[in-house]
Amino acid sequence: MEQQNIGYIGLGNAGFPMAACLAKKGYRLVVRDADPAKGIMFEGDYPHCRVATSAPESFSECAVVITMLPNGKVVRDVLLGEHGIAGHLKPGSIVIDTSSSSPFDTKELGAELKKLSIDLVDSPITQEKLHAIDDGGATLMVGSDSPQALEKVMPILKDMSKHVFPMGGLGAGHMMKTLNNYVSVGSIIALCDALVAGQKLGLDPQTMIDVMNVGTGVNFSTMYSMKNLKSYDTGYQLELLVKDVKIAKEVVESSGFQSDLPALALKYLEDSLKLVIKGADHSECLKSWEERAGVEIRKTERDET
Repeated sequence: MEQQNIGYIGLGNAGFPMAACLAKKGYRLVVRDADPAKGIMFEGDYPHCRVATSAPESFSECAVVITMLPNGKVVRDVLLGEHGIAGHLKPGSIVIDTSSSSPFDTKELGAELKKLSIDLVDSPITQEKLHAIDDGGATLMVGSDSPQALEKVMPILKDMSKHVFPMGGLGAGHMMKTLNNYVSVGSIIALCDALVAGQKLGLDPQTMIDVMNVGTGVNFSTMYSMKNLKSYDTGYQLELLVKDVKIAKEVVESSGFQSDLPALALKYLEDSLKLVIKGADHSECLKSWEERAGVEIRKTERDET
């Protein structure tokens, strides 16, 4: 696979370091981002890679194209829209979607790409610690209806990440991603509840975090994204989290299982979204809890030396 050109579309907070993992291992990437400056920067860092033109045929020599985009609608437009690249890919090509997309949209997209003799593999990402993706530590959840396509791209997936989990047929990767995020959201909501309630009753919020991190309350938010309260610099936007919760709600409902939590979680986070600027970090959802509780969460200043 290293001798073939690989397309990579989307060089955002996750896409740039993920693409870099491949470039560092010698893959020749053809890259594109909505912000041309990011492509130029990537080519500057990895001269054996090149920036794709805006022409839809610019990925025609790529046997594999990886997408890392904001949502499934954008993925679909990039592939099948007015200037979509799919019609210019060779039969037998494989698209790997690492974006956070709806599993239902993924299945529909896969069926349409199949008409063009293109296989779709869904392979969204998560990580076990903050910024793990920066040095190849991502976790990939993979779905594919084609064992042959999966076998072909598995070396690429393993060169891009530390953990690779085949989950089942097409859409299974995105199904796992949304349920993983749903569990994470549950911990975020419980943590925000605990922090405002604890402070109102006399506890120090930062010390609460410290206790949880050596207790049964430990989770990704206490360990990383909200470890230092109100730092707001995880790199994951609140609007993306809201999008993920909407997908999770759809998935849970599609299973026939009844739960009030998905709708409640979505309401809380949509309320939070109204209080922050566009592009705000997901940890800023805490502001909504502060407003409802009538408190401002204290951050204990410590000497880290």
